[in-house]
Amino acid sequence: MSKVLVLYYSSYGHMETMAGAVAEGARSAGATVDIKRVPETVPEDIAKGAHFKLEQAAPIAMVAELEHYDAIIVGAPTRFGRMPAQMASFLDGAGGLWARGALHGKVGGAFTSTATQHGGQEMTLFSIITNLLHFGMTIVGLPYSYQAQMTLDEIAGGSPYGATTIAGGQGQRQPSAIELDGARFQGKLIAETANKLFG
Repeated sequence: MSKVLVLYYSSYGHMETMAGAVAEGARSAGATVDIKRVPETVPEDIAKGAHFKLEQAAPIAMVAELEHYDAIIVGAPTRFGRMPAQMASFLDGAGGLWARGALHGKVGGAFTSTATQHGGQEMTLFSIITNLLHFGMTIVGLPYSYQAQMTLDEIAGGSPYGATTIAGGQGQRQPSAIELDGARFQGKLIAETANKLFG
């Protein structure tokens, strides 16, 4: 079975929760899954003042570890319609892996959150996916076979490009059942794809 890394950045815990759901989905497909996060780059006093969730269970990832996985699923919140500096800085450090083609043919995917319904979710997913394509990875999104993302009965995230959640302007909204199920669906699909390629 494949080895999957769920790599995320989370300021307030929403992406941490989504990462857990993505990992559940990947494990349900028989994959071995690690959940890791990228380092915080905001000075600690500022992060504390902004009430960042600094204590998270996931260990800090190292760029050198990426090549040891069959699939990498990257999650990060939106910052002005793109991935935040913390994730961008981490991926920018992977130039050596890119130069060696160390990630060619591996499976990749993205998931994100925004404060509002139209806060740039798809642009953020593409900002992550663009990096993965440069690494030579095969991208798997959240296809409409996950039909719950088409609901009109409630406000819900979800995109064919990846699982998403809506956090609210003050972070007051937690991922909904539809959003968490979408994250599980995408995680399972990515693991199944990696199993076919590497299993």
